[in-house]
Formats: sequence, C-alpha cells, structure tokens
Amino acid sequence: MEQQIYKGKLTQFHRLKIAKKEDLTKNTFSLELEIPEDLKESFKFEAGQFVSIKFYAEGKEVINDYSMTSAPYEKKIALGIKVNSQNGATAKLYKNYNVGDEILVSKPNGRFTLVSKPSEFRTIVGFAAGIGITPVLSHFKNILHNEPRTRLFLFFGNKSSEELIYRDLLDQLAKQHHNRLQIFYFYSQEKTADQFFYGRLDEKKLNLIINQILHLDDTDEESTIWDAVDEVLICGKGEMIKTLANACYHHGIPKKNIHFELFEEFNDDIYPVEKEFPLIENVQVDFQLLGTDLHVDCKN
Repeated sequence: MEQQIYKGKLTQFHRLKIAKKEDLTKNTFSLELEIPEDLKESFKFEAGQFVSIKFYAEGKEVINDYSMTSAPYEKKIALGIKVNSQNGATAKLYKNYNVGDEILVSKPNGRFTLVSKPSEFRTIVGFAAGIGITPVLSHFKNILHNEPRTRLFLFFGNKSSEELIYRDLLDQLAKQHHNRLQIFYFYSQEKTADQFFYGRLDEKKLNLIINQILHLDDTDEESTIWDAVDEVLICGKGEMIKTLANACYHHGIPKKNIHFELFEEFNDDIYPVEKEFPLIENVQVDFQLLGTDLHVDCKN
C-alpha cells in the first residue's frame, strides 16, 4: 500500500492485479481488477463512483480517475477507459499493462451517487455521451437489480455507431428488462434513418425527447412521463452537462434531483450564478398623510 497527497487529501493506493482486459472500440478498452479477500471491505463502493489509478508513462508518475461500470452487487471493480491520444498517458496504460500485472488503485470515491429506494415507484432518466456512459451504466445496472419498481430511460449520444461502447451489454439489459428500461441512441456525425436520432444531446434535442418520447404516461393518463421524473443523471463533457442540466431545470426538475459527473476540466459554472441583491438598511421615508408631513426611520 502507498500513500500520496492527491487533490488536497491523503490518498491510499493498493496493488491490485488486472484480471481481465478487453478492447471495446478502436480507442476504448475495459479493465477488470481482482480484489483480494483482505481488501474487499476497502473496495466496497456505490454505483457511480470512480477509482484513481497510479501508473508510470515515459518514466513519469501519472494519476488518473476512471469510473466503474460495475455495480456494487457484482462485487468487482470494472473500468471503462478511453484513449484520447496515442501519445497520452492512457495510451501507455493500455500498452504497458496487461492481464496478470499489478497496478496501484485507490479506494473508490466520488459523489455521483443516488440513494437507493427499492420500495418506491420511481422514474429515472439518464443522459450520457461517449465514455460518459461508464458511471451511468453502473447506476442503471444497480437500479435494475435493487429497485424492481423503478423505470429507466437512457439517451446515449456518440459520434457514430462505430464508437458506441457497451452496445451489446446495453441491448442485453434492455431486452432483459424491457418493461422497465428503454434505450435510445443518438449520433452526431452519422446519418440516421430517423432524423430524430441525428445530432448532439442538447437543449433542442431534450425538447424533442420530452414531446415525442417522454409524453404519454401509461401509468397516469393525467400526466406525462417527464412529469413523473424523479432523478436525472448526466455524464459527459462540460458543455453538454451545462446545456442539459439547465434545460432539465427549466423544464421543472429541481437542481437537487439533477446529478452530473464531469469527464474533463470545465471552468464554467454549470448553472448561472444568481445575483445577490445588496442589503438595504436604515431607510428613511418622508410622506404626507391627510395634509400632515410625516417621517419614518426603517431600521433592521
């Protein structure tokens, strides 16, 4: 075990063995990590969390965060990883580490989590783009396993069908839970037979989704599916999250029910910063009442 100051806190790293490595697309892969018996308690996690991995690339120490695609009930750590550049650190992770190798991994962390409510009827909507599907996949698997009354809708955007990761797994989940899970794929750089599914997930697309997919609610004829949404999960790049989070908020979802995970550095505020009005103190009022001049001091 190693300790290191990371992002303002003391982080412990444990050596874990790579149990499985699999190519997903031309620039994404998955790792499954073996958890020894004496570390199982340390590596308990909640759906939507991530681990930090410390490795070496070109002789330099690198620490990167990767979200888990596994759900807690699966009792394993599985990660989905994207190689953004062939010269980047993650490319070296892919090239230099294989099944059987040990790698330094932190305990699970992150606040992109939900409170489980297995006895309630809930509607949860997920929006993901590219590798942003990883923590959302963890959530959806966990909810389908633990919440028999919850229905789920996933809107998953990618550049093309070639870059869509976890397609087989997602389709398998949708088939297995066809009465509770619906998945819709969108492509920003690939023409689709139905124009509806062409383009990025943004405010305009959300309006169409609400009006054309999340409209009629079979469980309540007096409201729409969107009216019944309890929680929203969003994961992807900052601009997408900012656009969709604000659109969801303006369509009636409280901010506390909109959960998001950023997959890149993003310096903007997700929501507009509300202006604070100056505090007005010690107001003096002069007025006339029935011909009489009056003066009032209004103090806090």
